[in-house]
Amino acid sequence: MKSVLRFLPAATLAVGVALSAAPAIAQQPAPAQPKAAAAPAQPKATPAAIAAAKEILQMKNAGAMYAGAVPGMVEKTKITLIQQNLNYQKDLNEVAQVVVQQLNGRQNEIGEGMAQVYASEFTEQELKDLVTFYKSPLGQKLIDAEPRAIGLSMAFMNSWAQNFSETVMGAFRAEMRKRGKEI
Repeated sequence: MKSVLRFLPAATLAVGVALSAAPAIAQQPAPAQPKAAAAPAQPKATPAAIAAAKEILQMKNAGAMYAGAVPGMVEKTKITLIQQNLNYQKDLNEVAQVVVQQLNGRQNEIGEGMAQVYASEFTEQELKDLVTFYKSPLGQKLIDAEPRAIGLSMAFMNSWAQNFSETVMGAFRAEMRKRGKEI
């Protein structure tokens, strides 16, 4: 049971992330329909909307989320290649440094994509209103406090899940005991 409990916080986090993504996934457009039934296309985001989205992302320090994306992906790829080519470990370590330098800056594509997403989900005026809000004292407090609140919330969820898993395990044991079986 202890080994199960060790993995539960990570599993809970994965489920939490998946569930938090569910509303966003549900809002995704449906797969393309045949031309006869196609829905009208969303209007293209204006440059002002994209600029406001970028400003929001900058204020929220979104770049920190993907700052290490290039070195991280290079490292992940290098590890995979080393596992497949143990004889080339030294070369792959050296090549990884070259590839990081070659691809440095590509993480900015993530920021551009995020701005496009925001600009497609909010109107230009809504984005401008959000910029105004985030510049307000309450908006600044939200920007400052939200990461900590999310971290504390995740810690609470993990703690709850660990404690609740013991309750669930106890319920299983009790029901199995009723059947004459000890687990």
